[in-house]
Amino acid sequence: MASTETTVKADTNDLAGLEAGLDALDAVQVRRTPVREVLLKKVLPPLLAVALVLVVWQLLVTAKVTDEFKLPPPAAVWDSLSTMWLEGTLFDVLWTSVSRALLGFLMALAIGTPLGLLVARVKFVRAALGPILSGLQSLPSVAWVAPAVLWIGLNDSMMYAVILLGAVPSIANGLVAGVDQVPPLFLRAGRTLGASGLKGAWHIVMPAALPGYLAGLKQGWAFSWRSLMAAEIIASSPELGLGLGQLLENGRNNIDMPGIFLAIILILIVGIAIDLLIFSPLERAVLRGRGLLVKS
Repeated sequence: MASTETTVKADTNDLAGLEAGLDALDAVQVRRTPVREVLLKKVLPPLLAVALVLVVWQLLVTAKVTDEFKLPPPAAVWDSLSTMWLEGTLFDVLWTSVSRALLGFLMALAIGTPLGLLVARVKFVRAALGPILSGLQSLPSVAWVAPAVLWIGLNDSMMYAVILLGAVPSIANGLVAGVDQVPPLFLRAGRTLGASGLKGAWHIVMPAALPGYLAGLKQGWAFSWRSLMAAEIIASSPELGLGLGQLLENGRNNIDMPGIFLAIILILIVGIAIDLLIFSPLERAVLRGRGLLVKS
């Protein structure tokens, strides 16, 4: 009798310990990362990388590995940047391209999301449009510039058309890939609870497919930005205003290597800034919501 009671108490203690362990896992506290740690781990490494690139760049110029008109010194690029700043054209050039890219991306988002959901959920549509979307995604965006100019003309609508043709397939395919990774158990549970049709798509499919969908959005933005740059370089016109692509093309026409390097650097900075300001926080929010990110 005593041994039975001892066994029961031992089992109770084991269960209590297991519950305490599970409670401890659930109660993991998300702490705010100190500013110093952020500076050391996230800000300092890219700054050091940029400094290293500048040092190597200057060393190559000093060693005269090539002619200066082919590889200008960093100071010459800085002078071009200072000139645009003093003339008040720097932010105008940046805003012209960034506003086009963001608006075009939002339009691609509005089209690609329902299209991807339709392709993912309807077998006939998937069989018909799936290969076409994959083919369009692999087609270089620059190929659409020439027909878009002939169809629409040299205007902003042509730019948006090229962005849509480049970004919509990526967004749609990203959502299709995300939906394919949704466990069937989620869908059955949703139908059991009455979440079918549009309600099931909104409350079950989209949240479960969010990681793949977000990856498609990032790729869609990359295609939007590259498509716009290709369109601005090829279809430059005074009526379109001066964007980063036109700035790059003007540098080529004027054999202005500092201007060309400046345009390339600005294009790179915009791409990095959009990723850091928009997509990285979204990724962290998704990971945190799924319990995959302990530190904020």
